[in-house]
Formats: sequence, C-alpha cells, structure tokens
Amino acid sequence: MAVNVETLDKLERKITLSLPLASIQSEVDARLKRLARTVKMDGFRPGKVPMSVVQQRYGYSVQYEVLNDKVGQAFSEAANEAQLRVAGQPRITEKDGAPEGEVAFDAVFEVFPEVKLGELGEAEVEKLSAEVNEQAIDKTIDILRKQRRSFAQRAAGTPAEDGDRVTVDFEGKIDGEPFAGGKADDFQFLVGEGQMLKEFEDAVRGMKVGESKTFPLAFPDDYHGKDVAGKTADFMVTVKNIEAAHLPEVNDEMAKSLGIEDGTVDGLRADIKKNLEREVKFRLQSRNKQAAMDALLSKAELDLPNAAVQAEIERLRDAARADLKQRGLKDADKAEIPDDVFRPQAERRVRLGLVVAELVRANDLQAKPEQIKAHIDELAASYEQPEDVVRWYYSDRNRLGEVEAVVIENNVTDYILGKAKVTDKDVSFDELMGQQG
Repeated sequence: MAVNVETLDKLERKITLSLPLASIQSEVDARLKRLARTVKMDGFRPGKVPMSVVQQRYGYSVQYEVLNDKVGQAFSEAANEAQLRVAGQPRITEKDGAPEGEVAFDAVFEVFPEVKLGELGEAEVEKLSAEVNEQAIDKTIDILRKQRRSFAQRAAGTPAEDGDRVTVDFEGKIDGEPFAGGKADDFQFLVGEGQMLKEFEDAVRGMKVGESKTFPLAFPDDYHGKDVAGKTADFMVTVKNIEAAHLPEVNDEMAKSLGIEDGTVDGLRADIKKNLEREVKFRLQSRNKQAAMDALLSKAELDLPNAAVQAEIERLRDAARADLKQRGLKDADKAEIPDDVFRPQAERRVRLGLVVAELVRANDLQAKPEQIKAHIDELAASYEQPEDVVRWYYSDRNRLGEVEAVVIENNVTDYILGKAKVTDKDVSFDELMGQQG
C-alpha cells in the first residue's frame, strides 16, 4: 500500500495512520483474558476474577498500551514502506473524522537530511608538522630531575630563591576582615613554579627565615574562589624555613633508576625521544584532524534535524551534570543548565556526524580489521606489558568500537588531506605541546 507522506518543513514530515477498531479491541480482549488468569484481587481466588471486574480495573491501561503498540508498529511499517530515515521520535496525535470502524492518527516527525558534500578540492587546510629535537629531550630530562629532587636546609640568613621550598605562615584580610581560605600555618610551596599567585611569590622571593612582610594581593576576576575574585587583600606572610633543591645528576645511575634497559644516558635519551615522538604523532593527528573536519564542514550543505540536536544537547547536559557531581556539587543531577549552553557544540557534533557518515559511505572509508589492530598495537606500545593492553581492548565491544571510530576519523582525515588544497606548516615542539619556550 502506498504511504502518503506530507512535507511540512525542510525536514519535517507527516503521515496519517489508520487502524481498524476491531483489531484494537480484539488485542485488548486477548490481553485482558491473559491478565485475568494471573491477576490477584481481594475476595477472589487467583484465576477466578470475573472478566467484568478485570475490565473495570485494567481496561483503560490495557487499551492505552495496545494503542501505543499498534500505532508504533503502524508508523514503523509506514516509514519503512516510504523508505524514510526517521530522526528522533514522532509526535503522534489522534485525528478527527476517521471513517466508521477506524481510528486515525497524525504522526509528525523529522527525517535525516540529504547531505551534499561539496567540492573538497576547493577546501583549504593548514597541515601541521613538528619534530622532537634535542632541546625537547633536555626539557623532559629536566622535568624528570625535578620529580626526583631532594631538599636541604639553606644556611641561616640566605634569602629565598626560585626553586627553593619555603615554609610560611600567612593571613589575608579584605577591608580588615579575614576570609575563608586566607590563613594558613606551616604552608609549603616551591618559589617560582606558579603554585601561588605572582604577587605572593614576588613577596616571598628574597625573604629570609624569621622575616615578615605585609603586601597587597589582587585576586583575578576569574579566580576559582568566587568570594574573593576581583578583590584586593592585604596579606602578612612570615617565612619559617627555606630549603634548597638538589637535582640528581644526569648519569647512568639515574638512567638505571628510571628502568632504562641498558642503563645509560644515551639509552635514556633514546627512550625519551621514542615516547615524545609517539605523543607528537597523536597530537599532530588530533590538530590536523580538527583542521580537516573544519574544511569538510565548510563545503558541506545540509539541514539539521532538531530531534538529533536536542538528543545531543541532553547527552552533553547529562555529561556536565555527571562532571559537577564528581566535583562534589550537591544536587548536581538536578542542576538547571539551559539548552543554549550546549547548542553550538551539539549542532557541530550532529552536523559533523552526518557529513562524516556520508563521506565514509560514499568513499568506502570504513575501518578495516588490520587498521584497528595497528592502532591498538600503537596505543599499547607505551605500556610495560603491551600484550595485556591489546587483550583489554579486544575483550570489550565498546572499547573496540571507540578504536574503530578513531580509525574511521583517521581515514576521513587522510581522504580530505588527499583532496584539499593543503598548506604545510612547521610548528615548534613547545607550541604543539602547549608549552612556553
């Protein structure tokens, strides 16, 4: 039977569904009979409750249930018959004026859009590349040394310098009044490492044991403590102890302590370079993937189904509430967060998902088993027992699905970069890693 599909808007459609009342009543009667065999009611033995009593108690809810099932089935069959890709759930309302012996419903719903991919050859993409140089290896070794530093008491009368660990008492007041979190005794921090606000570090740098100082400190407007953000406090700080840092020498002994197989500095540097190159590769993939996806979206044309966007907004809101709950916010699962907070991100995700799916379908860019295996092997390579990590991925369908999605994205990225106008750009290691030089 041909299905009449009415277009209401760009992606909105309407189908009218007709159901014979006799088939609905027949199903209601069958379900009530089944119910009567098991239902328990005061004053009746199980299975002996009169049908009239079962009808009176359960008739309305069973009829509602049957209507829902029948309408849902009719909609599914009509959508399949019309070869429609339905986005979200239909809005179904009863329709007046149905022929005698029938009941009619209007189903209003959205369909997924036709995606026009556009001409990728006209898209422009900046592709980044970076190398791990000796300076990057040196910087990593410095970090490893700092992680293993020891501290020794400074000589009396020696001022605090960058790198020193100081122990202080402090108290801050705003307009002469103490505030929460503004006072501490025997508080330790490392000078010059950004653990404290700059004004605090500047005040302590150069002080000696036993000295006290009062200084103003302006809290930034975006400071995490909302009660003091944007305000200026007067702090009094007293230095009680200063310890100088001692960094271990870069030698074979340090290499051995870090588990380097041949126990040499050359082996340490080679191991660091290998790990940094792996990290650089993943970061470059991520940045270049983002640029390629932006180029893909810039050339694609499609209408967004509101139902899909709204579903994505709900997912993002649930994730935000879960994050707030993990941070200890009371009643985080009830937090009111407006749709508009998530809408731009939700729209981009839905648009990108539809466009990528069409590109994958049109160009056979699905993840091949050997690609999935190669990606998992690469992820596992940085662990001590790679084979355990490989087994961990292959033991769970969801984890494999996540890897498959990444591989498909990589295939899409490679495809776009092979078609678009690509400009190569070298970036420094520090810039790629988000570090200051």
